[in-house]
Amino acid sequence: MIIGIPEEIKDNEQRVSMTPGGVHALVAEGHRVLVQHSAGRGSGFADDEYTQAGAELIADAAPVWNDAQMVVKVKEPLPAVYDFLRTGLLLYTYLHLAADEELTRKLLAHEVAAIAYETVELPNGSQPLLAPMSEVAGKMAVQIGAHCLEKPSGGRGTLLGGVPGVLPADVVVLGGGTVGINSAMVALGMGACVLIIGVNVDRLRYLNEVLHGNLKTLVSTRRNIAAAVRQADLVVGAVLVKGAKAPRLVTREMVSAMKPGSVIVDVAVDQGGCTETTRPTSHSQPTYVVDGVVHYGVPNIPGAVPRTCTYALSNATLPYALRLAKRGFFKAVKNDPALAKGVNAHAGNLAYEAEACGLACRPLGTLLSRQTSVKGSRPGLA
Repeated sequence: MIIGIPEEIKDNEQRVSMTPGGVHALVAEGHRVLVQHSAGRGSGFADDEYTQAGAELIADAAPVWNDAQMVVKVKEPLPAVYDFLRTGLLLYTYLHLAADEELTRKLLAHEVAAIAYETVELPNGSQPLLAPMSEVAGKMAVQIGAHCLEKPSGGRGTLLGGVPGVLPADVVVLGGGTVGINSAMVALGMGACVLIIGVNVDRLRYLNEVLHGNLKTLVSTRRNIAAAVRQADLVVGAVLVKGAKAPRLVTREMVSAMKPGSVIVDVAVDQGGCTETTRPTSHSQPTYVVDGVVHYGVPNIPGAVPRTCTYALSNATLPYALRLAKRGFFKAVKNDPALAKGVNAHAGNLAYEAEACGLACRPLGTLLSRQTSVKGSRPGLA
């Protein structure tokens, strides 16, 4: 198979979808790998490292997209590359379609076979390709929040961990999943008072057992959330509903009641955000203020630590990329239920079982039954 690795173009997105080691593994299996010039520079990988690994270095994005049967990316395609989408293309990347109707409709219109990292799901319900970046985002959310609480950043001027004789900051984490537990770990390590709010009592019980420090847990209700964020110095939005927009747990009214200079870091922004006042920002202009509360809404938080993240992401995505390249789309997803869960779009249809943007979904099994009619005309899918 011909595999394309284009340079990421999202604002300050310095990650690359594959390390030179990952490229070497694909080439060793007999595949051609096209890497756009400077694609790995932001993560500290020189072009020479890719060519030594067996990649073909390509100057511009267009040939990478147009010649590849499978394009492996980090973030979703932006409007600047929509013209490269085409029938027969296999796209393997983070998508978050629930919050992006325009991209969803483009993928369907061009009949792209799109596999989203974030919905690949193992039988136990875990998401192996989302987990590494969720871990990073969770850890960074507290680092970012601590910085935003500093007075020069517009915050209250509060030190997260306090000092002897002075109370530490109150950190509220909405959600007890991968992002939530990593946020709590860092906040507790810095000495903050941490409250995790979640819907699953068994999960809250587990968090109480494994996390140590000044930790409290609370069942998620509107009243509990309102009371918690009113007292919070830092709120971390760590809510995830698979394949759907994040629920708006924090209302504008709740934000208005928060302390001036307090901070919201909404990690759920790539799924629409769990705060009513959240909107996407960028690494170039990461924050804005609503009712005196500093909001951080960067959708690609891990892009700030690209070298760590590229290694972590490539470690997770490479085994599935090897299967896709070796077997082709149809055989790979038919033989791997976890990978099949990752199929968000195929043959002009929305394939993921959760609703996205209000569009109807068709069962993947029905769509795959068309294999015979398309095999041979779409080499990346055969």
